[in-house]
Amino acid sequence: MSEYDVDLFVIGAGSGGVRAGRIAAGYGAKVMVAEEFRIGGTCVIRGCVPKKLYAYASRFADDFEDAAGYGWTIPQKPVFDWSKLVSAKEKEITRLSGLYSANLGRAGVEIVQSRAEVIGPNRVKLLADGREITAKYILVATGGSPVMEPAIPGVDHCVTSNEVFDLKVFPKRLFVVGGGYIAVEFASVFARLGSEVHQAMRADNVLRGFDADMRDGVRDALTHAGVRFHFGALPTKIEKVAEGFRVTLSMGGALEVDQVLLATGRRPHTKGLGLESAGVELDRAGAVKVDAHSRSNVPSIYAVGDVTNRVNLTPVAIREGHAFADTVFGGKEVVVGYEAIATAVFTTPEIGTVGMGEEEARAAFDIVDIYSASFRPMKATLSGRAEKTIMKIVVDGTTDKVLGVHILGHDAGEMAQLLGITVKMGATKADFDATMAVHPTAAEELVTMRTRSARFER
Repeated sequence: MSEYDVDLFVIGAGSGGVRAGRIAAGYGAKVMVAEEFRIGGTCVIRGCVPKKLYAYASRFADDFEDAAGYGWTIPQKPVFDWSKLVSAKEKEITRLSGLYSANLGRAGVEIVQSRAEVIGPNRVKLLADGREITAKYILVATGGSPVMEPAIPGVDHCVTSNEVFDLKVFPKRLFVVGGGYIAVEFASVFARLGSEVHQAMRADNVLRGFDADMRDGVRDALTHAGVRFHFGALPTKIEKVAEGFRVTLSMGGALEVDQVLLATGRRPHTKGLGLESAGVELDRAGAVKVDAHSRSNVPSIYAVGDVTNRVNLTPVAIREGHAFADTVFGGKEVVVGYEAIATAVFTTPEIGTVGMGEEEARAAFDIVDIYSASFRPMKATLSGRAEKTIMKIVVDGTTDKVLGVHILGHDAGEMAQLLGITVKMGATKADFDATMAVHPTAAEELVTMRTRSARFER
């Protein structure tokens, strides 16, 4: 008989925790998973999934307008109903949450609806009923939480990405604080759904860390959609007024809006978990410090996903959870590689990207070649819509290896997934050139860009 109640206790039933629990159970481990909110975690409940659904909803506004160019007549102006979207979203995420629960159950994992706190290297406490559970291994997979910054008077009036999906009333005037991918995605969604959107940030452009051409392209597209940017500015005070909120800006002036969305970042959700008392080291941001195998300095305690603040993406958390279970319970030594991770930003148009941007490559390589194209997508030729698709390939000028590919346009995320395979395998620009095009598609530009746009040498 084991000296522990379970072989593995997982704190958090998000993407990483669920995958780790299922795979570990498949290896014969006795697994218990505790979740204090809803099964599925941030991605399913209040992140990637509802965000993409809302992005789809927002794009119909353009589709209705574009239809006229293709011979369609819409008898009356389409009317958007926010409450119907919220209800449909809730139905879908409830279905997905149920699937997560069912899959854990089929794997033999015990699910506990409770907050869990670590009270020792091999012991956790369930706050719902006070039980203490011993575990050979503890996996922390609690994700991250929105930060309430800047810390200004009235910040408690703001909503975050946790609440914005379920607003009771659609905001006709929305003020978005932040310039990262969460901020631009919601600005894009609400502008196309009919809000007057203002967006403020400390920086002079959106999406710090992305390739400069993609940043400029998204900024210009959002401006065209009606988003009003306030660069180099942040709110200094938020006051409740009769018709909503008054936002005072650091650059001077004030705006009255119906809702303020705070999207200035997220931090690891470790507060109050008892990790410090168990001897687990956290970094300055509160993230669990782990090694290549996701193991903390306490040998029995591991962590995966956003709570480690490595690469904060759902597929990364899933891969880390799987690798943890393979290593600890499957007898395999699996290490996650973080090179050439493809990702997407679901603005409209969306960004699909993998690998290095131009600036990063120029800092790391002696010779960098750039191949780029900017063109009007085929759909826009009849609709008359003023939009551009931008594509960019970043190449090591010495070896011809493709270092990064970046796309702004329709279905860019779909293209990025396949490009992730190509870049991960070490494809060269010559490999791209030797690939037959699929015509007529936007993606064919990736294999027909023969002429170098720029070369940078240092």
